[in-house]
Amino acid sequence: QVQLVESGGGLVQPGGSLRLSCVASGSLSETNLMAWHRQAPGKQRELVASMTTDGSTNYTDSVKGRFAISRDYAKKTVHLQMNNLKPEDTAVYYCRVRTWLTLRGWRDYWGQGTQVTVSS
Repeated sequence: QVQLVESGGGLVQPGGSLRLSCVASGSLSETNLMAWHRQAPGKQRELVASMTTDGSTNYTDSVKGRFAISRDYAKKTVHLQMNNLKPEDTAVYYCRVRTWLTLRGWRDYWGQGTQVTVSS
């Protein structure tokens, strides 16, 4: 069983920065993916950024050039550095890990979410 714990959310003014962190406990497959999603009130959850074990990254267009995802593979941790934050970035941010389970295939695990509020 994999558990994820996020931290780093909070209230920040427009133009400010926050760094989110997510630590995974339990075993992960050698090849896996860690990602950040977000869900604003009244909207669907969307993928913000992802990073595989080979270093490949993917970002949603609205955060390119402002957000950066990084991983510490040894510590099973993923970070999301968020710069030049905008009010439209306000959402609950969720960490996800996709890992391979023997005989069961790929499995997604989710964190409990951390609130990010961008407001003056």
